[in-house]
Amino acid sequence: MACHAREVVLGRTMRALSIENDLMSAMLLLDKGADIYSLTYKPRDTDVLWKSPWGLKEAARGFDSAGDSLTAWLEAYAGGWQVLFPNGGFANEYKGVELGYHGEASMKAWDYEIICDGAASLEVKLSVRLSRSPYSLERWMRLEDGSPILQIRERITNHAGEAMDCMWSHHPAYGAPFLSEHCVIDTDARSLLSDDGYLGANNPLAQGVEYTWPLSGGLDLTAIPAPDQPRDLLGYLKDFETGWYSITNRQLGFGIGFSWDKEVFPYAWFWQELNSSPGFPFYKCSYVIAIEPASSIPGQGLTAVMEKTGSHLTLQPGESREVEMSVVFYESKTGVEHIDGAGNVRSK
Repeated sequence: MACHAREVVLGRTMRALSIENDLMSAMLLLDKGADIYSLTYKPRDTDVLWKSPWGLKEAARGFDSAGDSLTAWLEAYAGGWQVLFPNGGFANEYKGVELGYHGEASMKAWDYEIICDGAASLEVKLSVRLSRSPYSLERWMRLEDGSPILQIRERITNHAGEAMDCMWSHHPAYGAPFLSEHCVIDTDARSLLSDDGYLGANNPLAQGVEYTWPLSGGLDLTAIPAPDQPRDLLGYLKDFETGWYSITNRQLGFGIGFSWDKEVFPYAWFWQELNSSPGFPFYKCSYVIAIEPASSIPGQGLTAVMEKTGSHLTLQPGESREVEMSVVFYESKTGVEHIDGAGNVRSK
């Protein structure tokens, strides 16, 4: 199959854009944040991204029914992969307005145009102008025939006449049938900082402690617990050599890798919710992990970042920032030694 893009409708009303080549396909939710709702490795007919038990909520059927932004975001969280901007984590007030939980960009409808749609290559551009904050986002996504690599370039722009502070991250969440106790994580991060406010129901990490990756003392976070071994945690991978990670299912014999520009995203949020947390929204029935390249820590909202670490981004009037990322499928039963910036994988 040659590269191809087409607009489709999910459910009754949700506009989406399908992009694919002979090895992989992705489904993008145009009406919700340009979320990457599915990411499928065709040779194994497997979508590696998690899907929430409560399913896809369509905007035309009560999208923002909740009275607070956290509940509204989680109700609309169908799984998959979001961009979190200009806020990440808790709602907070900045320059006279509340920045909602995980930011406005993942809750807006996006526009798209097909830049190139040929047999050998495909490129689409997605874009949105935010309402509550004076930013625009643009994302270019490219596939080439015969390549298991999805290339992504994303740009944020400040349209205000004043400097603006922000957080920027990507939130891909992985789930079954790909995710299992047969999965192993590889990365070139050197340390993990646990969140200083996250307690959790089955959290093996002490709060606010920096660990040497992949930890010691009997706890190895490169291994994924089985579904009957509950765990939930939040931490931040840091001190990357170049900026990459991979998740390999050694039983299935394939994996997903992610590389990015560590100068833009020096951290990766490390979240696990493995059938552990009681009550809304997970009810001890969600088996999911996310490893999320990010500009800033902690994931507690922009003002907390400004107060605690100063790792926020500041854009001057008219200024733009860009990041390049590569996502790759690969065959392996042993794991990954390295992934370069173009997405090329060296197996162990």
